[in-house]
Amino acid sequence: MRTRSQSRNLNRQQQQAPPAFVEPFNLEEPSENPAPPVVPMADNRTMAQLLQAPTEGYEDAIVIPEINANFELKHGLINLVQNKQFFGHDKEDPHAHIRYFNKITSTMRFPDIPSTSIKLMLFPFSLEGSARIWLEKEPPRSILTWDDLVSKFINQFFPPSKTTNLRNEITRFQQRFDESFYEAWDRFNDLLRACPHHGFSELHQLDTFYNALNANDQDSLNSAAGGNFLDKMPRECLRIIESKSKVRNSQNKAVVAKVSGNVYRDNIQEYVSQAAAANFNQRNTNSRPPMVANQIRPPSFPPIQNNQNHFNQNQGNNFN
Repeated sequence: MRTRSQSRNLNRQQQQAPPAFVEPFNLEEPSENPAPPVVPMADNRTMAQLLQAPTEGYEDAIVIPEINANFELKHGLINLVQNKQFFGHDKEDPHAHIRYFNKITSTMRFPDIPSTSIKLMLFPFSLEGSARIWLEKEPPRSILTWDDLVSKFINQFFPPSKTTNLRNEITRFQQRFDESFYEAWDRFNDLLRACPHHGFSELHQLDTFYNALNANDQDSLNSAAGGNFLDKMPRECLRIIESKSKVRNSQNKAVVAKVSGNVYRDNIQEYVSQAAAANFNQRNTNSRPPMVANQIRPPSFPPIQNNQNHFNQNQGNNFN
């Protein structure tokens, strides 16, 4: 039998004893045959096989989406695209090529086939020369959509420096001396189309074109506007310009420089021939045709005196 003092000592020892640590029980039995390490297989190819060129990496840059239909490109479609190919020359406009390509492919309709898939398949046939070489050098499977293709194509053949040059041409546009109104308007629009990302507002375009015109064409626009052309709304100004550009009157062109050379050249020949005839008549009849003095003379020739009075005096002396 425990006394009260022994029970107190037993409880005090249990409280002061540290907790016992129990190791986890491992259910897995130790493996008697551990797995051997992975050893790479020996390359048993011969020298000739190792020196052969690799056959990987020949995939095209353009990824054509899977088409769940029976479809193949006909030669007629390919020839239609190849009628106007892009070579990548400096004078070529990649924007114009994309517009033309979109116009051609917009006429093609095939059931269950997206138009973008047809464009991705046909676009390589529209390239030649350095443009085709560029596409062949693009990394395999790097062009996934039609937008990717257009973006890479434009950035390759329309660098930022070309954008800067065209923007400067638009800003510095001036009507030429021998250029009519409609010719100047067409040339100005050609510059805008060549750089569709020019960033100029319609107001800036109209103001630039108006200030680039000669005084006569500016007065003509003011007259059509019933006052100051710039006092009109931009849309109304554009309507007036387009209406005036449809009147293609060749008399509005300044052709003085072109005409003057031909007129003087023709008059010189006529003058020489008639002067020779006059000298012949003068040796024979001591007379000179009065029409010679009335001909148009070139600036470098001295004026010819009218010998009509001298001719009459000689005639009078012959009658005496």
